[in-house]
Parts: sequence; structure tokens; C-alpha cells
Amino acid sequence: MDQTDIEILRCLQKNARMKASAIGEEINLSVSAVTERIRKLESTGIIKQYTVLVDQQTIGNDVVALMEVQLEHPRCYDTFSAMVQACPSIVSCYYLTGDYDFMLKIVTDSSEHLEHIHRDIKSFPGVCNTKTYFVLKTQKEEVTVLPSL
Repeated sequence: MDQTDIEILRCLQKNARMKASAIGEEINLSVSAVTERIRKLESTGIIKQYTVLVDQQTIGNDVVALMEVQLEHPRCYDTFSAMVQACPSIVSCYYLTGDYDFMLKIVTDSSEHLEHIHRDIKSFPGVCNTKTYFVLKTQKEEVTVLPSL
């Protein structure tokens, strides 16, 4: 991956629907060269997928919380991870070092729904402790970090 690939990725990061001709104009490259580079980025797995970012507040999901979760024993990892995968309101999950095993980001439409999710997680077999934080405001949220060459 070179600087040109990174410039193409920056264009697609701003607008995944950007046409190859517009990218070519922006970075001074032919349409066929842009198309070929995008194909290569896709085939090598650098571009994993194209998606849409939705304004969560606009669609009514204005409650965001972070939850630390501690498990009783590492044998609970797989079943807990499967539960997390099945819950659409848990938008990210990180396996951690330290006192807690996981950090979850939960996005939902109400504090009542958050309470329901919270109760489900606390009562899940193997969960021994949780700590929950309400997010007051998101200062920065990037989906991808591109290298700087």
C-alpha cells in the first residue's frame, strides 16, 4: 500500500459511493488506475466492506452507555461472547486486560431499554460484576484510522 492507495481510501472514507472518476480528479489519477487500485484493495482484504453511517440520534437512539463486564472464570468467555454477538444494541465489544474482562458500547432508544439490557447482562451466567457509564456527549468517533505515509 502506497500514498496513492491511502489517498483513495481517504476519498472512500469520506464517501464510499464516490465514483472512480471523481476520485481520479481529486488525486490526479486515471479512472482505470483508480478502479484497479480499488479492486486490489478489496481483494487483499484492506477494504473489508462498504457501509452506511447512520445518525443514531436522528433515528431515536439517543442513549449511549459504556459497560465494563467482569466474568467469574475464563470458561465463560465463549458463551458471553455469543450473547454479545446476538444483541443488536451492543455495537462494540472489547476484550480487556485489567479488573474487567470486557468493555461494551451500547446504543439504544431509551433508559428503560438500557435498563433491560443491563439486567440481562448482569443476570447472564458467569457475569460477576459490571460497571456502567452513561455517555453525555461523543467528542470523536472514527470508524477507521488510516496510516500516514
